[in-house]
Formats: sequence, structure tokens, C-alpha cells
Amino acid sequence: MHTTHNSPSAPVGSNPPGWVRTWGAAPQAPDDSVSGIEPFENATLRQIVRVSGGGGRIRIRLSNEYGNAPVTIGAARIGLADSDREIRHGSARAVTFSGRPTAIVPPGAPVLSDPIDLDVAALSRLTISIHLPGRVAAVTCHGTFHALGWIIPGDATTFTSLPTGAIPLPAQALITAVEVQPDNPTRAIAVLGDSRVDGFGSSPGADRRWTDLLAERLDTRGGPACCVVSQSISGNRLLTDGIGTAAIARFDRDILATPGLGHVVIAVGNDLVFSFAPDTEENSEFLAMFPGDPVGVDDIIAAHIQVATRARAHGAKVHAATIAPYGASEMYSPEGDKAREQVNSWIRTSGAFDGVLDFDAVWSDPSDSTRIRSDLHMGDNLYGNDAGYQALAEAVDLSLFDWAPPFRGLGRTRPRPSSNDRLRRQPRRSTVESKASSDSTHSRHCIGDLTRREPVTAALAPDRAAPGRRMRPPLRWAGGCADDPPF
Repeated sequence: MHTTHNSPSAPVGSNPPGWVRTWGAAPQAPDDSVSGIEPFENATLRQIVRVSGGGGRIRIRLSNEYGNAPVTIGAARIGLADSDREIRHGSARAVTFSGRPTAIVPPGAPVLSDPIDLDVAALSRLTISIHLPGRVAAVTCHGTFHALGWIIPGDATTFTSLPTGAIPLPAQALITAVEVQPDNPTRAIAVLGDSRVDGFGSSPGADRRWTDLLAERLDTRGGPACCVVSQSISGNRLLTDGIGTAAIARFDRDILATPGLGHVVIAVGNDLVFSFAPDTEENSEFLAMFPGDPVGVDDIIAAHIQVATRARAHGAKVHAATIAPYGASEMYSPEGDKAREQVNSWIRTSGAFDGVLDFDAVWSDPSDSTRIRSDLHMGDNLYGNDAGYQALAEAVDLSLFDWAPPFRGLGRTRPRPSSNDRLRRQPRRSTVESKASSDSTHSRHCIGDLTRREPVTAALAPDRAAPGRRMRPPLRWAGGCADDPPF
């Protein structure tokens, strides 16, 4: 018989490592996502998630942030997944909340479980079962479902295999984070993203998003440990609500509150796509889901500066991804593509970021830079396929995420470099270069080029408006604006 050991606090005199988020899903309202979950009563939600980094203790975060009534958790269990339908023998653990097996989660609030003693290796799959005895009318969810899940009548939390009659879930439900206490110092890479980060177009349940594949590369290389956490929402925009809360508005909750945060990646490109999209009869119903005034180049630049400033205030390094092409899709317009290229040029050359992930260069068709290579998209010229997301992951310079673990001398701290040493240090440049070009487009094939930081005003591009569409004035932010350098 296996004994469960939940540890609400560490023993006196111990010095455990800190918590690090190893998996995440940005919460959404059920009526504000690509897919949601219908109301239910007295059922168990059984879901499988794959962590990026491992540790000896874990805890989970459940959310009722978009609920309209309290949610009662009757029981919860977690274990290592042997397969999609089996829990590894001896690995199941009961989950408690503030020392109790049940919890009531108020509307608008999350709940964090007690620590659970369970050895979890990097890239392990966990089965999480939650029994909800009452009626749940509004299920906080994550709309694009890239994990596996089922709904089962009654309390099935102690089942080690999936029972007959379990119904597949159309979305991630209630679970928004898994956190670990790693054996060695570890940092989290939190990715603020949209559909292309959420892996729209990849194989569901197969962990083929570029963030999943990046986690595999980081685990294989060894060195300083990193977890990769996708905080993306399909259809999300940086500045305006639509599908999901605007990325800049959810930034504190989904990114800055990440335990163990070391790096932030900004990869949201929908604002310009939808602002300049042709307002045709075919597009009108879709575009109606994205209200608000169109935005322009200066707005997007100002938003990136704001996000970078806020992240650095929390001690994180900040990286930005260029916006990949979308020519020949229903959303394409020449004006939108011109704005996209202006933002990409600024991201590459402004020096505003610690690193650049040049996804535009990776996906661009050599014969037409406005389009994605035909072998890298799902057939709609807009979203990637498994090969496309793999190409993005393989192009990332892993040295961007190098960091120095704490110095562990006897009562000493890591020596600080002298002022002369600091002055002699030069920014590192990536050596990942395109073999096909040595002209002015050469830098577009450098993933992680750390350019020398210059005043941002030198790289600002003029705003552009689609013909016949009203543009709002460029945004100005307290604590950072388009006319100020972000440092």
C-alpha cells in the first residue's frame, strides 16, 4: 500500500529550492475561447498534461477566475501517466488544499494545492483527476486543447484506468498550472503568445507546439535547467480583448506571476493581421469577434516596449519573436504585410530585447517572402503544421536561455566583476547564420542576434493605416513610451 505524503511546509532548518512553473495554460471564459465546456454536474475531469522540467515535489493551480458561482472540489488525485488511459502503478497521490481533501473556489479566484511528494522527470506526462460534485455552469478553460482530457460521471478520481463511457473534453478545464520544486536551480521561460504559440494546426494531444519541442531541445542539451511555459491564447491580441483578455492586460497574471521566472518571450502578432484584414463578406463574421479600433505600427512598438519594461522590472530577460508571414490567407492585405515588415525590422534592429527569435525568416517562402513555405503550414497559409512548429523550435538559439546558477561557496557570494571588467564586456552575437545569403537580408536568418542597444527612437517606423479605416493615435504608456528607450 502506498502512503501519500503531502507537505504543506518545509521542515524547520531545511533550505528547499524554490518553486518553478513547469506547465501552464492561460485561463479563458467558456464563451470567450475557440472551444469551451458545457455546464455539467457531479462529474470527474481527467486530464493529461506534459511537464517541461522535473522535480521531487509538485503542486497544481486550479482556476475559477471566469466562473459565476463557487466551485466545489470534492476530491483530486494526480499520478504519472503510463499511457493515455493508464496511471503508472504506485504513482497516484491524493491532492489536498490547505490540508484538506476538498476545497471551495470562489468565483474570480484560483486555488493552489498543497505540495505533493512525487518524483517527476522532465517531459513526464501527469494524469490529473478532479471530482466536482456540484453543478458547474461556467467552466474556466483554455480554448485550444493540446492536452488530452475526458469527463466521467461521478467520482472517478481513484480509477487507475479510463472507464468505458468517458467523453473527450473539447478544451482544457480548470487546470492552469503545474509547478515543481526541482532538484537543481531552474528558471522558467514564459511565452506570451497567440495561435501560433498555442500550436493551432499541430497534432492535438501530441505535444507538437514549438514550445513543447523547445523544451525537448533544452532538456537534451543539459546545462542550466529551464522550464518552458506556453501562456498563449488562440486568436489573442496584444492590445485589445477579443478571443481572450488582451495579452498586455493578462501579462501580470500569466507571465509576471510565474514562479521561477527567468525569461519572457513576446510572440503575439494578431493585432496587425486583424487591423488590416480585408473587410469582405467572407471575413465579416470572423472579424466581428475582434472589436475595437485598428492599431498601427507605433502602437505595437509601444506595447512591446511596455511589456519589456515590466518584465525587466521583475528581473527577467526579454526576447521577441518576429511576426511570420500570412500571404494568400483570407486575412492578408498588402498594407498589413507592410506594417508587419516594419514591426519586424524594429524588433530585429532596435536593440530593445535580449534576444530575437526570427520566426519570419524561418517560415518565409524564399520565392515569396509574404507567404509561409508550403510544407510548413496546415493548408490555410496562416497557421503552422507539425513540421512548421518543429522548424521554429529548431531555429531557436539555445544560448539565449543560458544563465549562471547561484554561487555555492562556504558563506561567500559570487564575486562581482569590477567596473573595468563590466566595461570590457561586449554583447554576444549569435553565430547561427544563413548559408544562402550575405546581403542585407542576412540578419533575418540570425536567431537570437543580440544587437547593441541604441535609443529606440532611431528605429521607430511611421504608422500606416489601411485605406478607409480609422486609426487611433499611437499609444503612450506610463513608465515607457514609444519615444523612450526601454532601459
